[in-house]
Amino acid sequence: MADGFHPPLEEYLETIHALVEEGVDVIQARLVERLGHSPQAVSEMVRRLADDGYLTRTGRGVTLTDQGAKLAASVVRRHRLAERFLVDVVGLPWSRAHLEAGRWEHVISDEVEARFVAILGNPATCPHGNPIPGAPVDPTPQRPLSGVPAGEHVRITRITEQVEMDGEALAYLDANGLVPGCRASVVARAPDGTVMLRLGDGDTARSAAVGTAMCAQIFVTDD
Repeated sequence: MADGFHPPLEEYLETIHALVEEGVDVIQARLVERLGHSPQAVSEMVRRLADDGYLTRTGRGVTLTDQGAKLAASVVRRHRLAERFLVDVVGLPWSRAHLEAGRWEHVISDEVEARFVAILGNPATCPHGNPIPGAPVDPTPQRPLSGVPAGEHVRITRITEQVEMDGEALAYLDANGLVPGCRASVVARAPDGTVMLRLGDGDTARSAAVGTAMCAQIFVTDD
């Protein structure tokens, strides 16, 4: 962690990084929604980050500078390594790792980060499938479940940060086995966009429904 750097500032940089990763235009209104802060508080923090050289502003839009992107990637890396450690080593439930890792990310030293990498074998993703900055990158094309037509077979690869922040949504996905690595068939799409999935085969096969908003936050590859 950078000496003297305050966690709330890291939280903003981390959030901007997540929005960019999800392909969302980063404007102050999106930060208000994602962080749950008032427009005035977000505007003040954005101004502060711009003054400190971590981002640039164009109207209501914000873009990380090279300095800001480097620090944001460092925070995200520590967070996702902590998630992986908490799930793989500590045994914390998958659906609770994001919240707990949010407490760890601000206090992990370079030495501890290096130990995480050694213990975990330099993992490429967090337990939710999101890439760990600085780790090997899987070039396999991914697409949102919302764009998969009925009849196709897919494998879930990642759940976006937006869903990671929703404990109830994660618990639903976990209870239905809709986690990275899960193979599923798209059985049907309802008029409202809800997708019906079939998981498994034979007597062990089961069904699961995924709503429109959630489908846009679940990424898959062809199976």
